[in-house]
Amino acid sequence: MAEDLVLELCNLECECNNQNHMTADMGSQKLVVRRGQSFTITLLFAGRGYKEGVDRLTLNVETGPCPIESSGTKSHFPVSAALQQSAWSAVVDHQDGAALSLLIYSPPDARIGRYALTLEASTGYQGSSFRLGEFILLFNPWCPDDSVFLEYEDQRCEFVLTQQGLIYQGSLKFIVPTAWNFGQFEDEILDACLQLLDTNPKFLRDQNRDCSRRNNPVYIGRVVSAMVNCNDDQGVLAGRWDNKYEDGVSPMSWIGSVDILRRWRKYGCQPVRYGQCWVFAAVACTVLRCLGIPTRVVTNYNSAHDTNSNLVVDRYLDEMGTLQKTSKDMIWNYHCWVESWMTRPDLPPGCDGWQALDPTPQEKSEGAYCCGPAPVKAIKEGELRLKYDIPFVFAEVNADVVYWVLQKDGSRKKTIHSSTVGKNMSTKSVGKDTREDITHNYKYPEGSDQEREVFAKAELQKSSLTEEEKGVSIKIKVSEGMNNGCDFDVYAVISNNTETERLCRLMFCARTASYNGVMGPECGMKDLLNVILLPHAEKTVPLRILYEKYGSCLTQDNMIKLVALLFEYQTGDIVLGVRDIYIKNPDIKIRVLGEPMQKRKLVAELTLTNPLSTPLSGCVFTLEGAGLTEGQKTQELASPVEPGQEAKVRMDLAPKLSGLHKLVVNFESDKLKGVKGYRNVIVAPLPK
Repeated sequence: MAEDLVLELCNLECECNNQNHMTADMGSQKLVVRRGQSFTITLLFAGRGYKEGVDRLTLNVETGPCPIESSGTKSHFPVSAALQQSAWSAVVDHQDGAALSLLIYSPPDARIGRYALTLEASTGYQGSSFRLGEFILLFNPWCPDDSVFLEYEDQRCEFVLTQQGLIYQGSLKFIVPTAWNFGQFEDEILDACLQLLDTNPKFLRDQNRDCSRRNNPVYIGRVVSAMVNCNDDQGVLAGRWDNKYEDGVSPMSWIGSVDILRRWRKYGCQPVRYGQCWVFAAVACTVLRCLGIPTRVVTNYNSAHDTNSNLVVDRYLDEMGTLQKTSKDMIWNYHCWVESWMTRPDLPPGCDGWQALDPTPQEKSEGAYCCGPAPVKAIKEGELRLKYDIPFVFAEVNADVVYWVLQKDGSRKKTIHSSTVGKNMSTKSVGKDTREDITHNYKYPEGSDQEREVFAKAELQKSSLTEEEKGVSIKIKVSEGMNNGCDFDVYAVISNNTETERLCRLMFCARTASYNGVMGPECGMKDLLNVILLPHAEKTVPLRILYEKYGSCLTQDNMIKLVALLFEYQTGDIVLGVRDIYIKNPDIKIRVLGEPMQKRKLVAELTLTNPLSTPLSGCVFTLEGAGLTEGQKTQELASPVEPGQEAKVRMDLAPKLSGLHKLVVNFESDKLKGVKGYRNVIVAPLPK
């Protein structure tokens, strides 16, 4: 009788497997593979080698704290003659004496997570068990049978593998791309993402049920949406919108997800302070890409927050044009969420593809602060009854906005105003640093027959009144050079489209504002009691905006809201014009000194010119870049920077990955905060 097999060594072949499974950027210290695709391990036996027909080899994989075969968290399978496509299986790849290579295959619907792998080797009636090690299993967008399969390689590269990107901020008329370091393959990030799954309330309530559902990207997306905010769990980020960030980090200061996730993990899952919508969305994007779900950040301009689900957002002004806090409904200058790509077998046909997920805590869904996944196709078609949270997202891109003026006698009067939400919906283009407009994915063209059909289906009415149909209209126009530190002009342009002369009063007001619609102090005002409008004529009224007025009260969002109220004496009508403007920060110049090559030292020179009339003190540059530098680098200037002078620093880089990368930079000082810049760097591979 043959002696027992004794395992001397198991090589998980991390480097080769990770290369084949598109996880090489996570390093080669641990085995990270994707489901629905085989991987190789090599067993080295002591004494004698494996003998087919004599020795029986059986593998065991387990995930979660209570692995059960019926829950899909445990599988016991023999080394057999052929791989199976729908179950865990293994075959001999090749044998070289005492060394045996096995191919192990995971089914395309396997649970993702951290697995333990063991071997049972038996000869005759006797057997031994050997622990082979651990591996991590992810979703697989390259596998046609995986529910996150994405057909095109350039899209898989952009939405799964790319570690940096652009997030769109600013305002509807001045869209600002901001670079972000997602860093999903950086050290500790995968561990943080798995810890996030193991910290979610559903896992803590029922570990077996939670782990058994981790094969489903719909479930994982919903968990991540809830766990990125901390409103009802040990989530990653605390949100704050009141411009009081002294006990944490201002949302405008972050330039990447890596530092946030590392802080959360380092400090025992205590929420990191603070985030706002683009930070929540960016961290969710990092987590979902890390787990293998194709994901992108999207921005919706003029985004409605409809708290009572009537698809109407009511805003109230006093007679001076100041917004009043009499309604919880809001219009955000922009709002960011993520879209993830997956099938929806739980819904009727036609709901596969991009799903909206919103981790910013706004409204509860099934008792938790999460939103989605909502199929984008269903949002467009007005299918409000499908899962999850379609009415809320539908309102964000479709609600009507009605402005009321509260009069001195306590009455309120509806204004004539054309306001549309859900505009210029933006995401980064595939493979390019340009903006892709995806508004057509969410809604039909305004005024089209299809749009009317969608609203009829949703049993809602949408007004189609436009200001061009009215007798008197008002628009707000702006000038060039709305730069931080400068004075500039804005203009109320009033048109009289009637046959008769009109006499009006014009209130034209400017106030600093936050991106979520909250108003700050006044920084410009004009009240003209007798404005004469000739028939079929246009009148332009300028308003000067002075830095000495807005500089001290500008929030880190760099927004000013302009409101023009026109009171017609003859008809009693009130015509309203509203526009949000973005005050542009100075550019950060980024120079790379030296030839960018893998594992060679490189220097980045960062320069910013002080545009203000006063010195800048407490100047700090922060730099990140997955593949270019390990973690975040910070450098503070020793002395203040005088007006017109340059703040300049140099920082060392250590490129570890070849290819295209982004250097992402943030600048902070006492008077200029959240100034962003980025530069693409192509790193050459090490010469062989």
